[in-house]
Amino acid sequence: MKSDTADQHWNDQWKSIEKDSKWLTPEKDVQEWAAGLAQSARILDLGAGVGRHALWLTAQGFDVIALDAAPGGLAEIERAGGVETILARMDTLPFKDHAFDHVLSWNVIYHGDEDILLRTIAEIRRVLKPGGSYIGTMLSKRRLPHEQAKYTGREISRNAWVFDAPGTDKMHPHYYCAAADLLALFSGFECLRLEDREHEKPGTFHWHLTMERL
Repeated sequence: MKSDTADQHWNDQWKSIEKDSKWLTPEKDVQEWAAGLAQSARILDLGAGVGRHALWLTAQGFDVIALDAAPGGLAEIERAGGVETILARMDTLPFKDHAFDHVLSWNVIYHGDEDILLRTIAEIRRVLKPGGSYIGTMLSKRRLPHEQAKYTGREISRNAWVFDAPGTDKMHPHYYCAAADLLALFSGFECLRLEDREHEKPGTFHWHLTMERL
């Protein structure tokens, strides 16, 4: 059974994106991370959505590729112009080994089961140069009870859940993990930063992580 299906939901969302959507504003964490990178570094925005980070990073002078499995989001990036886009899945990246100085993937790689996640992290590790950084988010296990209180759900495999939540991407598999799980998943990386942070709504805990490829 295919588990990384959330792009179907997001592709529909990108077709009707509002001009004041939060998905058009780059995250402060990403801006702070970028401030420490070498000018003109080559960056992969994995799961770029409608390009809030890819477009901003390009404007700062970085060499950026925006990759996503949802063509609707890539179409928005192409309309804005100036960024190379690639339609592909996160666990089969169409790049050579060590192709990027850095990889960004914000609110993306936890959309799937552990098999998808492990393959995706292996691909991130493969395309990163040694010493390159990865910045991204994962879903915290502290979030899971809040989801269970709102929706009927079931665990389809270890740490991977789907919920009866029409109109949301929670109907597609999401992976929730504790810190020990997360560090084990990121074999071949050194953890530079890890924070379990609640987002704008109560119970929306996400891990914010920065890793360095060994």
